Formats: sequence, C-alpha cells, structure tokens
Amino acid sequence: MKRLRTIVVLGVAFAVVAAAAVLAGVGSASGVRTGGVAAGPTATSPPSISGAAIEGQTLHGDRGTWTGKGLTYKHEWLRCKASAINDSSSASCTPIGGATGTSYLVTSKDLGFRLRFRVSASDKAGTGQATSEATSVVSTEGGKPASSSQPSISGTATVGQTLTGSRGSWVGDEPITYSYQWLRCDTEGNACKAIQGTNKTSYVLVNADSGKTVRFKVTAKNARGTGDAFSEQTDVVQGGSTPPPTTTTPPPSGNSVAVGSLVAGDRLVVDAVSFSPNPVTSRSEPIRVTIRVKDTKGKLVRGAFVFLRSTPILTSTPTDAQTDSNGTVVYTIQPNSDFPLKNGYSVQFFVKAYRQGDPTLAGVSGTRLVQVATRTP
Repeated sequence: MKRLRTIVVLGVAFAVVAAAAVLAGVGSASGVRTGGVAAGPTATSPPSISGAAIEGQTLHGDRGTWTGKGLTYKHEWLRCKASAINDSSSASCTPIGGATGTSYLVTSKDLGFRLRFRVSASDKAGTGQATSEATSVVSTEGGKPASSSQPSISGTATVGQTLTGSRGSWVGDEPITYSYQWLRCDTEGNACKAIQGTNKTSYVLVNADSGKTVRFKVTAKNARGTGDAFSEQTDVVQGGSTPPPTTTTPPPSGNSVAVGSLVAGDRLVVDAVSFSPNPVTSRSEPIRVTIRVKDTKGKLVRGAFVFLRSTPILTSTPTDAQTDSNGTVVYTIQPNSDFPLKNGYSVQFFVKAYRQGDPTLAGVSGTRLVQVATRTP
C-alpha cells in the first residue's frame, strides 16, 4: 500500500509540471514576450499588412489581437531582404527610420526588398512583440524594370587598365534584357557623353579618358517598358599621353630666333592662334589651343612665354609655357559649366607673348584678342 501511494504522488506531481509547461507555452508561436513566463501581452492573431507592395502605394498595418488589459502599442516597419526568413536578424531585416505609424508609403528605396510590420504591445505585466508575414518583393507600378541596387564599377582608373561594370539588381516583370553603355564625364562625374562602341560590361581606358571620370550605364527592358541606372563615377583617370595637336606647326628651320636675342625696337607678335574643335559644341570635351609667335621681322621666336585667358573667364586658365623651336606652344583648356553653347556665339581670349624678366608694361611683349565660335549641340 505504501508503494502504491508513492506512485500516485509522483504521478500527480508529473502531471502538475506538465500542465505548467503547457500553460507557459500558450501563444509563443505568435508572439515574443518579455518580463517572465506568465507576464506580458501575447498576440493571439498576428499583425498583418494590406495593400500592394508597389512603389508609390501605401501599405496599412493591422496590429492583430492581443491578450491583456490597458495595452499600449508601438509600431515599426521593416525592410527585409528578398530571401529573408528571420526578421529578428539585422542581416535580414532592418527598421525603416521614421516609419512608426500603422501606414507606410512605399518608396524607391524599397525596390527589390520585402516589407514587414512589427507591433510591440505593453501592459503593467510586461511587453510582447509580434511581426507580420513579409510582403511580396517591392516592384514598380505596371511591372516595368526598376533598379533596386545601382550598377557599380571595379578596376583601376588608369589608362590601359580594364574596368568591369556590374549591372546591380533589378525588379520588374520577367524576362528582362539588359544593354550597356560607358560614359566619359568631367572630374565631378557630370557632363557625361557616351563613348562610342562601348556596349559591353568591360572597357579598356584610353588616352582620351585621362583627366576624366567614367560611369557605367545600364538600360533594362521588358514587355512593360524600360528603365536605366548609372554607376558612381570612377576616380579621375590617371596616365596616358597627351594627344598630338590637330593643327600643323611649321617644321624646324633656320628662320627662328631665341627670345633672348631680341633687342630694343624688336617686338613679339602673336602670329596665329587656332582652336580645336572649332566651333565648340561640348563643355565636357577639352579645347586645344595652338599659338605661334614671331617677331616683327617675321622670324619664329623660341623661348617666349605665352599667357592665355578667356574673357570673361569661361574656361580653365593654363600655366604660362614657352614656345618651342617652331615658335609654338599648345595648351589644353577645359570649358567651365557656364561656357555658352549657342549658335552664332563666340568666346573671346586674350593672348600675350612676353619675355620673362621684362617690365610688365614695356619690353618686347605683344598681345592679341582672338575668339572661338560655339554651337548648340
């Protein structure tokens, strides 16, 4: 009899422990509670989202139903990876800054992601938390392609090196086809122009890229329409040689003199100034200026310094350089952002040839005012 009573007591104790365990787990599949096993509200039906996960549309979050009395609620919207399962991991889902209401306007930053709605419910006993199922991957209205992560470029920005472009990530109705274009831009990544014949994902930098930056453009197309996206610009391209001038300078001959040989009464003459291109049709392409200097006897002058400046200042101003054995100096200047491109318009330049060491208002210096035509692209 004593043995039987012992078995009964043990059986009752086991049943009590089992029942406590069952009670402790009620609702744990639909919410996370803090503040102890039996403390805090629990979601008896989880939060949910209504509305279409489309850029420009508004989603509405329903907090679900909760146990407890006198509840207060806090809300947040989460941006999750397309393949995210674990919304508690910051590697999968991250809170969207400022999105703490029960509605949320889908933006372009959400393209390619899924969205979830999280609710925290609190009462005197503690706080419980639950999260909705994820939306579909955010897309654009009509399903046309849209970039969800911008294209990128890898490689070294040096002439002769190969750059490789990545198209990034896109959303939209499949199938989507892609085309590519490399762009040559100014040092700030602006005023970009297409580089002819560059429609692959790789590009070998050439001399013309030196001193410029490069971008990679991707155009995506499906049955709904097209969309495009651009990479950030590269660093300024280094290396390369200066292309030869497009104008022809006189060949070396005995018909030249050193600037130091000029005597009182001699003068320097800015004999010829040519621009390439002429007319100018782009602010992104440099202008090559070739200047030839002679003396009053018609001889080419070597070693003379030449000053060049647009007036008003609409281009870069080069450092004064000396004429070569042909009495010639070549400058490369860059139009400013306000350089006018208008049909029938011209930009003027002041040119001065001088001998270093001469007084500013005396000596053998000579000046000339010239101009280059511009044209609407």
